[in-house]
Amino acid sequence: MATDQFTGVQVFTSTKREERDKLGDKVTDWLRSRPGITIVDKIVTQSSDSEFHCLSITLFYRGA
Repeated sequence: MATDQFTGVQVFTSTKREERDKLGDKVTDWLRSRPGITIVDKIVTQSSDSEFHCLSITLFYRGA
């Protein structure tokens, strides 16, 4: 993780294929609606079992 301090964390996650396909757009919309923040780090996590595939994007940010 970056050495910059963060003031907030936002997690985006999905297990359904249709939602995973749109996850990037969801993150972009969230970022555009918060022009005063600075992303200091991010983690992309993928996990799965025999039935489900989960994708998570975690953003660490500083600011409003």
